[in-house]
Amino acid sequence: MAKETILTVGIDLGTSTTQLVLAELTVENFASAFTVPRITISDKKVVYRSDIMFTPLLSQTEIDDEPIKRFVSEQYQKAGIQKQDIQMGAVIITGETARKSNSNKVLQALSGYAGDFVVATAGPDLESIIAGKGAGAQDYSVHQNAPVVNLDIGGGTTNLAVFKEGEVTDTACFDIGGRLIKVDENQRIVYIAPKIKEIIAGKNLLIKEGDQASTKSLEPIILELVKVLENSINIGEKSPYYELLVTNHGLRMIETLPTVTFSGGVADCLTNQDDNPFKYGDIGLLLGRSIQNSQIFAQKQVLPSIETIRATVVGAGSHTAEISGSTIAYREQILPVKNIPILKLTTDDENLSVDGMAQRIYEKLDWYRLEGTPQIALAVKGLGNPSFADIQRYGKGIVKGLDELVQANIPVIVIVDEDMAKALGHAISANLPANYPFICIDSVKVENGDYVDLGMPVAEGAVLPVIVKTLVFN
Repeated sequence: MAKETILTVGIDLGTSTTQLVLAELTVENFASAFTVPRITISDKKVVYRSDIMFTPLLSQTEIDDEPIKRFVSEQYQKAGIQKQDIQMGAVIITGETARKSNSNKVLQALSGYAGDFVVATAGPDLESIIAGKGAGAQDYSVHQNAPVVNLDIGGGTTNLAVFKEGEVTDTACFDIGGRLIKVDENQRIVYIAPKIKEIIAGKNLLIKEGDQASTKSLEPIILELVKVLENSINIGEKSPYYELLVTNHGLRMIETLPTVTFSGGVADCLTNQDDNPFKYGDIGLLLGRSIQNSQIFAQKQVLPSIETIRATVVGAGSHTAEISGSTIAYREQILPVKNIPILKLTTDDENLSVDGMAQRIYEKLDWYRLEGTPQIALAVKGLGNPSFADIQRYGKGIVKGLDELVQANIPVIVIVDEDMAKALGHAISANLPANYPFICIDSVKVENGDYVDLGMPVAEGAVLPVIVKTLVFN
C-alpha cells in the first residue's frame, strides 16, 4: 500500500472544560514484498485545536448533551471539515464528569460525530495514563535514569501516573481540583464540593455558600489541598485529610520520584500572575500559585510539559493494523472482538512468582473496573527462550490473576510480544475450565491505553488480523 492519511478526532469532556483536537495520521506499510504486512503510523500531527468551553451541566449530577453536540458541530465547521471526513476518534469522559448520572447517554449522543469511537469512560487510572502520555512524562522517563511522575490537575480531580523507562508502573487519583469551590462574577461562593465542606468543618473555618470569596479566607483550604498533593508524591508529614481526598488509591511509594511534570488546567495557573485570583470563577489560580510555592518545586526536578490543559485531549484514536504471529492459540467462537482495552504488565510483574503475578494482575484490573468485571486483553512481553517452568508459571499466574473474568465467563485474551503464544496458549488452556473461550497471540506490540480489534482467522487459520487502536499523543 502507498502512504495513506487518516483524519481522527479526540473529544475530552472534563470536569471543567470540553474540547477537541483533529489529528492527521500518515499510515504506510514498511514490510518488503515477501513478508507479512507491517502497517505503521509514520507521522502524526495535530491539524486543529478547538476552542475550550466550560462543560455544560443541567445540574450538579447531569451533563447537558445538546450544547456539547452544537459545540462539536461548530468546531468541525471552523476546521472546514465534514463529519464524514473523520475516519475514527476517541471520546473521553474524565474527572467528575465520568461520575455524572447520564455520562453514557452523552457518549451515545456523540458517537455519531466520528467513525469508530475508541474510548468510553476513562476511569481515574486510565485517565492518569492518558494524561501522563500527553504531558510527555512517558517520553521523559525513557531518557531519565529515574521514574517520572505526572500530576494532571483538572477541575475535580488530580490524576497521577508514574512512568519508568517508558512503562507505567503506578497510578493514583485524588479529589483535588480547581472547580471544587466555584464563585460568581461578584466573587460570591456559589458551590463548595462535599469533601471541601468536610475540611471546612474539621478546621472550624467560617466559609459557606453565599459568602464573599477572598484569597485570605480560602488560604487555609488551599494550603491543605497542596499539602495532600505534596503527600501524594511522598513529601512532608501526612495531612489529616489525605485519606479523605483519595479518590480510589494513592501511589504505592515503592521508589523515590525525583522528577515531576504537571498537566491539566491548573498547570496553566502555576505562573499566572493575573490580578483577579477568581478570573475563572473558581480556585484554580489560587491552587496553581500555591503549588508553585510548594515543597514540590523546592524538592523535585520539575520538567516542562509538552501539553497542559490539552494533555488528555491530544489523545485521538488511530489505527495500526497488524497481523498476529504464526504461533497462536484460540477458540474461534469468540471472534471477532472489538474495542478491548489493553492491560499490560511490566517486566518486574512478569518476573514474579505465580501468586505475585496473579496479585499484580488482580490489582491492575482496577484500572478498568468501572462497572462490574471488565473485559480486557492482558499483554505481556514474554521471554525469548522460555523454559517449561517459565511457561507453566506464566500460564498459572495469568489464569489465577484473571479468575474474576473466568467466574463471569468473559473470554481470556492474552497478547505476547515474544514468539511464545502456542506454548503459552496450551499452558493457559490447561489451567482453564474445559472448552473455555480464550485467545493467545504473539508478535504484536501494544501498550497500556491501547485498544484492540481481533478479526476472523486468515491464511488457513494460521494468523489473526489485529488492529491496535492507539491514543495518539503529539
